Order: sequence, then C-alpha cells, then structure tokens
Amino acid sequence: MIDNKTLKLLSNLSLTMFRKNFFGIYHGAISAKEDHNSFVINRSDAIFDEMDDNSFCKLNMNKEDYRWKVASIESHIHSTIYNNIHEAKYIAFGVPIYTTAYTFEHDEIVFDDFFGKTTFPTIKVYDPGDYSTWYDRNALEITKYLKETNEHTMVIKGIGTYVYDRDINNLVKRIAILENSCRLLSIKSSFK
Repeated sequence: MIDNKTLKLLSNLSLTMFRKNFFGIYHGAISAKEDHNSFVINRSDAIFDEMDDNSFCKLNMNKEDYRWKVASIESHIHSTIYNNIHEAKYIAFGVPIYTTAYTFEHDEIVFDDFFGKTTFPTIKVYDPGDYSTWYDRNALEITKYLKETNEHTMVIKGIGTYVYDRDINNLVKRIAILENSCRLLSIKSSFK
C-alpha cells in the first residue's frame, strides 16, 4: 500500500512541474523513497498533468516483480540512485526545455543571474556519447556522476536533467532555478 500523503505530494508536484515544462505529457519520472527497500514512482503510462492514485506504483529495490513492467522506464535509475546515495529521498527526471536546449551548444552552465549563482556552482553538461546504448548503461553512469559531484543535479546533453534531494522543496527549488537560469542565458545570448 502506498502512503496517501506521498501520493498527494507527488501528484501535486507533477502538475506543478508539468506546468513549468519540466515534464512532458508522458515524459519524465518522479519518485519518493518510502523505506530502505521500496520506493514509489510513476507508471510508464502516467500523464503528468492528471496524476492520481493509479498513476503510481510501489517497487521493491531488491526484487523485481510484475510491477516493474508497468513502472516508468526510469525505474532502474531511481532504484540505483536510492541504493547508492542514502540522502536521496526524492528523485525527478525531466526534459526542461531551456536547460536541455542549452546543452546542445554548451559543455557547462555558468550562471549569470543571482539565484543561479547562489544556488549552483558551474554545472558540467554530461555527454552520454552513443544514444543507442544509453539505456544499457545510464543507471550506473548517472549514479556514479551524482555520487562523485555531490551536486544533487545532473544535466545530460540532449536528454534532460536528474535532480535528487532529501527535501522535496529543495528538489523543486533546484529544478525551478536551473530552468529559469537557462532561460535567462538563452535570452541573453539572443541579444548578441
């Protein structure tokens, strides 16, 4: 059984992040760790602006069962992060438009605005290399990167952004500031 407060929290945040273009209609993932062995994640057919109790499933991190077949394609990545980064309580993956577009022309994000500069150091853009093999290796590469940088945020060239945190408000704040800062950088570069 999934905790009702967790379901409501993830549903509300999904709608907010959808409205801010972090999630697409079917594209993205949000999860919450419930205990040492399980986490809640959206299903693969979840529509992020209409999340309800049936949009989520609870997965055991140590044993795959039938629920893994209906869960988000990002489930293995979330599970690997939870198993290796103990301070991760919430994880979100999305394709924020300005941040993802920024990765096509830049190898790092150097923030110019106040909120970006005071929240993040310079963020390296991770190049995944061969897209055709990405889903075979992404769980380990993402977890390794997040563990080594300790920044709670990973921006992947042409793919999107992973963010984790112990506090859900900090996770949402990171997402909002990152996307707004990349939007400002994009607008700034259009004036040149």
